[in-house]
Amino acid sequence: MTAPRMSVVMPVYNVEAYIAEAIQSVLDQTFEDFELIIVDDGGQDGSMDLARSFDDPRIRIVPQENRGLAGARNIGIAEAQAPYIALLDSDDRWHQDKLMLHFVHLQANPHIGVSYAGSRMIDEHGAAMSVAMRPKLTDVTARDILCRNPIGNVSAPVLRRTALDRAAFPHPQERTRTCWFDESFRQSEDIELWVRLASLHDVSFEGIEGLLTDYRIIGGALSANVVKQYLSWSRMLDIARDNAPELVAKHGDAARAYQLRYLARRSVQLGNVALANDLISRAASLAPRIFLEEPVKSAATWGAIKLARLTGPERFRRLARPYLKAAA
Repeated sequence: MTAPRMSVVMPVYNVEAYIAEAIQSVLDQTFEDFELIIVDDGGQDGSMDLARSFDDPRIRIVPQENRGLAGARNIGIAEAQAPYIALLDSDDRWHQDKLMLHFVHLQANPHIGVSYAGSRMIDEHGAAMSVAMRPKLTDVTARDILCRNPIGNVSAPVLRRTALDRAAFPHPQERTRTCWFDESFRQSEDIELWVRLASLHDVSFEGIEGLLTDYRIIGGALSANVVKQYLSWSRMLDIARDNAPELVAKHGDAARAYQLRYLARRSVQLGNVALANDLISRAASLAPRIFLEEPVKSAATWGAIKLARLTGPERFRRLARPYLKAAA
């Protein structure tokens, strides 16, 4: 049998409420020459029973001990046979033309290493929300990747295998196993890889029009996760500083300010107004120019914090929940 032209890598861990939708969105693609590699990351629910219920020869299930998202993606990439690799988290889903459009884009532009598109937000029930990720698509620089991460989420990109392999490295403990994502990260592992590809390996990123990924927002997060996310993101910046010191020296403060603004937005959505106010104040102090570069989003974040103070966080969350789940 000839190798497929596209490999889809899907890590699975305790997502039985969503996995069937994710798999079906792959099987419904108008581009049919793919393999779907489902990596069983050792969950305890019925996710894998649902995965095994699909009867399609393009599906391969790869079991592994629990390693987390980064480790599961690495196992899937190592198994992939195609020249293009698409990543799909098992609680998200795709527009039916996504793979076809990215395949055409990459085939027509051999200099592009990562193709991506915008994403529509959906809630835990799969209903479309009133917000979307509409990223910068062209003339994307390493500064754009570091500061604003136009890819947006891990279910958005399709990567050229030869470009992805520039970032490959042996696992520090299991030397026979290859990594692309850094498995020591539990958050921010995607932006760490994108920054490494752009700044260290000169990989070109370019987007195409459309909202081709449905990115699911699941409630129930704790404010403590905001702190964990910031610590993980800060570690990413430390690694980027080692890999690309000039990039971080020039743009690191702006990148940190944008991240603080994003986390301020997440904090107010979670009801922690005091933390949100502290984070947005730190962003303004660190790099006030981001408020000139993106005045609407910055003003909206400030306004949300002020409104939450006036109405109380619980009432504010009920009124503004659909709008504050978007990335800042």
